[in-house]
Amino acid sequence: MSLLSPTKPEPIPASGTASGTASPGGPATADAPDATPASPTPRLLAALREDLHVVVARDPSVRGAKEAVLHPALTALWAHRVAHRMHRRGLRIPARLLARWARRVTAVEIHPGAVLGRRVFIDHGAGVVIGETAVVGDDVTMYHQVTLGAVGWWSDNKRPEGDRRHPVVGSGVVLGANSTVLGPVTVGDRAVIGAQALVNKDVPGGARVLAPTAVIKEPGRRPELMEDVFTIIASAGSW
Repeated sequence: MSLLSPTKPEPIPASGTASGTASPGGPATADAPDATPASPTPRLLAALREDLHVVVARDPSVRGAKEAVLHPALTALWAHRVAHRMHRRGLRIPARLLARWARRVTAVEIHPGAVLGRRVFIDHGAGVVIGETAVVGDDVTMYHQVTLGAVGWWSDNKRPEGDRRHPVVGSGVVLGANSTVLGPVTVGDRAVIGAQALVNKDVPGGARVLAPTAVIKEPGRRPELMEDVFTIIASAGSW
């Protein structure tokens, strides 16, 4: 499905629903979370206008539309809207060139094949990576250093042609700073992925995924070995 194509949208791939819908990356499951597919946007200008208004609405440091135009992540989103349309029309090389330019300018890397819904907001933007087969629903908010990635070529090269390698993120999801979602998993609608969290399994709609927070040691208190070991192990997952 192209968000920008005027033609009838194609079905959005998903990793399964609670009713047991079949997944393109595997068999049907009875307990996979629901994720609302991204809505098609029939006109490019309408999508760009919504992106601009979302920056004003969700970034308290932005005072109006003129200032929002200078938001770095907005440049990345606008470039992706155009690159995705080119990609769907078979202009893969020009689409990749545009995506590369956007990455150089904004430090946001979105593959032209990724599907982004309406009113997606990327705050700050630096270090955000969204892979080719990722699907991001409507009204999603993500902060800097978010990764919607694959698990690695050693696994993905064994997948059948056309299988999804990247996450499906439902509508209304919030992805905290430096959170990482890997593989063909599904994040259900209105879930919150906390800062530094590593996700490699399906997340039910409305769930909260939280990474361990820092342990504060009072002055003069000696560290407790086992407590520190578990803290280090938990934090090592945010790569």
